Amino acid sequence: MPTYVRRVGPGSRLVGRKVAIIAANEFEDVELLYPFLRLSEEGAEVVIVPVRRGLHPRPSVRDKPVTGRYGTPIPLEVFGEGVRYAIRELNAIKPEDFDVFIIPGGFSPDSLRITPEVLELTRRAYDLGKIIAAICHGPQVLISAGLVKGRRVTSYAAVRDDLINAGAVFVDEPAVRDGNMITARVPDDLPEFCRLIIEALSS
Repeated sequence: MPTYVRRVGPGSRLVGRKVAIIAANEFEDVELLYPFLRLSEEGAEVVIVPVRRGLHPRPSVRDKPVTGRYGTPIPLEVFGEGVRYAIRELNAIKPEDFDVFIIPGGFSPDSLRITPEVLELTRRAYDLGKIIAAICHGPQVLISAGLVKGRRVTSYAAVRDDLINAGAVFVDEPAVRDGNMITARVPDDLPEFCRLIIEALSS
């Protein structure tokens, strides 16, 4: 777990809470960065989990870091690891150690949903009552983990039919919470998405 010194102000609501953000190549940059900064601001300990699979623009480059659609690499070049966040490999994290798991969108979920270790982690975390939060294409992972049947969810429009076919109750709202599952549509809805996460972790 993180060993860094968090910079938080008085009244931060998430001190002591632990957040894992899971992303593969071609994640939607802002959908990782915004929750990272917003939850860190509230005092949460943030771990970013890069999953080295999926499409990326330079497949011939060995040891290329997991990179977002707009070029954000993990580790985050403009933020010092050990100051605002830590990095852990997928096989080094346990669902018991975190309060929330966040799945950004972009093309990353296409790779995460066919990674058995990610699906097993997501199922175990969900069964333990941890908050599972997915935005944009992120709910694809929830579909493949078999978690959306009968749940009120939202997503990017392209995932709508997939959610309905998986038995979800789709609602066209910026962000939706159903129990320990939180979903949101697009980057414009990040404030509502993070607000629901903060409320869930503060209660």
